Amino acid sequence: MTSAALLRAPPFPGVDAAITFAMTDSPPPPIAAPADPAGLFALLREARVGGRFWLDPAALARPAGTIVRPRRIADIAGHRDALSPAERGKAVWIAPASDTRWGDALARLVAADGGQWCRDVDPWSLLPGAPSLVAHGDDEWVALARIAGVPVHVLSPGRFGAPDEDGAALDRRAAAALAAAWRNPFTGDATTLDAIVDILAGWRAMLEANRTIVAACGMAWWKRDEIRRFLWHPQRPLRIVASPARALRIARDAGGAVAIWPSRASPALIASARAQAVPLVRVEDGFVRSVGLGVDLVPPSSVVVDHAGIHFDPSGPSDLELILAGAEISPKLAARARALREAIVAAGISKYSTGTGTPLHQRPSAAAASHRLILVPGQVEDDMSVRMGGGGLTSNLELLRRARALEPDAEIWFRPHPDVDAGHRKGAVPDADILAYADRIVRGGGMASLLDTVDAVHVLTSLTGFEALMRGREVTCHGTPFYAGWGLTRDLGVIPARRTRALTLDALVAGVLILYPRYLDPVTGLPCPPEILVGRMASARTPHRLGWIAPLRRWQGRLMAMLR
Repeated sequence: MTSAALLRAPPFPGVDAAITFAMTDSPPPPIAAPADPAGLFALLREARVGGRFWLDPAALARPAGTIVRPRRIADIAGHRDALSPAERGKAVWIAPASDTRWGDALARLVAADGGQWCRDVDPWSLLPGAPSLVAHGDDEWVALARIAGVPVHVLSPGRFGAPDEDGAALDRRAAAALAAAWRNPFTGDATTLDAIVDILAGWRAMLEANRTIVAACGMAWWKRDEIRRFLWHPQRPLRIVASPARALRIARDAGGAVAIWPSRASPALIASARAQAVPLVRVEDGFVRSVGLGVDLVPPSSVVVDHAGIHFDPSGPSDLELILAGAEISPKLAARARALREAIVAAGISKYSTGTGTPLHQRPSAAAASHRLILVPGQVEDDMSVRMGGGGLTSNLELLRRARALEPDAEIWFRPHPDVDAGHRKGAVPDADILAYADRIVRGGGMASLLDTVDAVHVLTSLTGFEALMRGREVTCHGTPFYAGWGLTRDLGVIPARRTRALTLDALVAGVLILYPRYLDPVTGLPCPPEILVGRMASARTPHRLGWIAPLRRWQGRLMAMLR
């Protein structure tokens, strides 16, 4: 019962998410009609998009029978009379969410006939598999039902059907409702219907994962705007609070979950959540995060939202491990991962930086002759990935000593972690101690160009190992990072017995960069696929909302280093 487009974006707050051009656009773009309605219907059924797909799913006590969508309360009796006694007992009646009078009317009907009723819901939670739909011709559920392959009885003529039309005619109407001038919401350019369905499917997956998250705590003040966008749901306003006890209380009362930042989740919070049966959802920086460091208060453009665990803790499964162990990697997805990997490498993108050009550190002639140049990246020694995945090894100096023992004839370069070098985090090692095992200390410049220069890397749990794999470099893991144990690395740490699958590089990239994280377009503010963020980073279109704070943080780091 709406004149809106059959395919439309969720009502993201404060941003332009339009996926069709306005009639006032000049010149108006051409309207594209579906070339293959049957194939398109199958695509929409798989993606489960169209209509208000972001509404809550129907919570029925038993499978749906005939679905009835009255337009007015006065029509209920007539619609009931049109059903057989058997249909009445199984019917599901849909009431508009905005009118409270419907509840009483339908409650009486259900009590008399034994049917079920609910407020307006996600159409895809009811239509697939339903025996039939009874609705008016101006109700978009008529078109959605035909797309889902459900027979429809049309009560009155409208945009989507008329009482005297058969299924074939209704299918043509549904296909016609999908004819539009499609607009890419990230670029504003014309695009294809297939591309729009992919975007909507991505948004649907994100919203479904967000549906249960009602509170968050442990989120730094300077990244809260982004966290609200990453965890937004139109029917579940997210409450970010400082008190863990309050967050748990909010979630318990709503029957929902609490989002936490792992490094700020105390054992007491975890124990209390377990005692109250409140699920915890862990939120952490993504793997292509931003141009700029988190310690400089650059908000993340990518995060991971993990319901099972967290990727850097190998003691238990995480959503990422479950994806890598079991997700189907289709040829289409593998090709997409390959293209994404090649774009990242070509643009010189790493977790915190981007850029190509002349490498700051040139390969020495001795290493060029031996064809063996090793990079050992330092880490923050009290970082959670080190404490959980390092297998008891936390010392940067000890990691370097082990690398030298394994590579006695190699040229070894050590790169201190930027946060440590800036004085903000733990893990500094005197240069003289480093040079007892390394041939050179490399500072400055991007990680990408450094990886292009070396032959191999030795890591504890650093993301550098994954970035090296993307560039075809040999990787030795002294700990147990998320990318170890899949047949692509030399593993010296303890690998969980759960990791038995051998992956190709593109399958690993698909899981790590496409299926697991979330991305936020820094230009439009919309949740986006990774290709959009990578394109923004490559073209330097990543505005810094808190750029004024970075100089202050650098001075703070220098002071902390002096005090140490």
